[in-house]
Amino acid sequence: MGEKNISFLTVWIILGNILATFSSVPEATTTGFVNTTVSTTPWPTTAEWISDLTDIVSKFSLRTADIPDDDMCYIVAGRPETIKECEFKEEMQTFVVIHGWTVTGMFENWVPKLVSALYEREPTSNVIVVDWLTRANQHYPTSAAYTKLVGRDIAKFVTWLQKELQFPWERIHLLGYSLGAHVAGIAGALTEHKISRITGLDPAGPNFEHADDQSTLSRDDAQFVDVLHTNTRGSPDRSIGIQRPVGHIDIYPNGGTFQPGCGIQKTLMGIALEGIKGLQNMDQLLKCSHERSIHLFIDSLLNTQQQSMAYRCNSKEAFNKGLCLNCRKNRCNKLGYNINKVRTARSTKMYLKTREMMPYKVFHYQVKVHFFSHDQLSFTEQPMKISLYGTHGEKEDISFVLPVLSGNTTLSFLITTDVDIGDLMIVKVRWEKDALISWSDWWGSSKFHIRKLRIKSGETQSKVIFSSKEGEFAYLVRGGGDAVFVKSKEDNMSRKEKLLHKLKMQGSLFGQNDA
Repeated sequence: MGEKNISFLTVWIILGNILATFSSVPEATTTGFVNTTVSTTPWPTTAEWISDLTDIVSKFSLRTADIPDDDMCYIVAGRPETIKECEFKEEMQTFVVIHGWTVTGMFENWVPKLVSALYEREPTSNVIVVDWLTRANQHYPTSAAYTKLVGRDIAKFVTWLQKELQFPWERIHLLGYSLGAHVAGIAGALTEHKISRITGLDPAGPNFEHADDQSTLSRDDAQFVDVLHTNTRGSPDRSIGIQRPVGHIDIYPNGGTFQPGCGIQKTLMGIALEGIKGLQNMDQLLKCSHERSIHLFIDSLLNTQQQSMAYRCNSKEAFNKGLCLNCRKNRCNKLGYNINKVRTARSTKMYLKTREMMPYKVFHYQVKVHFFSHDQLSFTEQPMKISLYGTHGEKEDISFVLPVLSGNTTLSFLITTDVDIGDLMIVKVRWEKDALISWSDWWGSSKFHIRKLRIKSGETQSKVIFSSKEGEFAYLVRGGGDAVFVKSKEDNMSRKEKLLHKLKMQGSLFGQNDA
């Protein structure tokens, strides 16, 4: 078969084989393990185990900002001279990066990107990359079972390093991706003192969704645990990323199920066009949304002036209606490195939308509108477009769909834009035709009256009322022109409220310099 003639059927067969690796994973046992041939050491029963460094298999490389993509120097537990040889900076912030399951047996290309971003943000820090590739390059259930042993290795290493240097525990931040997130949790649970922070980057789902806290990342594993969930599509036992909240703050970008720019059809087409070479990138179908968690964190390190905001909400459905854009009492927070470390009695679930590329930040708006109509009109899945014009910029023709559009009802919906438009001044709304021929137009009216729009900005917390530009009502006609609204002087946020919100977003309340 020629390189350019590979069929979609072949692509799907190969994709099915990759997915089978996950779908064939047996149910988790009560310990979070599967019935594999892996011999796992029981949990320690005495305090002396953590000082026994002879059984450490994982390797710990102190990477540098100059050479972030290669392991040039290893710190070896039990050999203090390696600390000096690797030029470890005592008492400085230390990041420990933990990779996940690997098909190739090699580090993935996100590792040096994260290392570089950490050094760019914290130039005087130490970035240690954990190498557990030999255990991670197994059939998935086997690698999943190895997470406890790798967690033990890291707990021993970190404890030895701390004792050797009297290193402050509050300077240690573990970052684990996929299976590596559970490794980080196990390590944190085993250390004698609580590690300052663990960041879970889309913790793996298969074998861990119903496992106990000892076998997974949990909120008790560090002083603060923040988690990004980016690939939770599917049933709980088969989801690539874990669905349930496991941290103090669990953030679900774009609902957590699927990320923009990671469409299967788009990826399959690209792979098919590249022929055999494209098959080498087949795992991108699995990795795109999963790995987005890493790139969102990298984005938070690099784009400090474009910090993505997440909002506390009970469900993604409520969030998509724009009902949760509230920053009072810690209901909003920054995603990633500069997150405000709020610890509550229960896990806090937060949501946000993002772009498909870096910088990922978008601006969130709730639009609330009452539709008047003389006739009893009711439509479903109606395509709409809205244009926003502000003091800093504009964004035209933002597409969205109203699931239900009925007369004499009030609807709330969420729209986002990647443009900072400043203070909103003018809003235009247009009702698109949902088909080439709309039969209802032949015998009935498709027109609504709108008196006002109420728009709330998540990022600035401003609440603005917009009135019809001409007359008491603006008219929304299917397939017609724009309904135009201008800023009203009613009920706008006071100057004092805006100032207080600005102080919270940019001042000490958000602890921007905290690790």
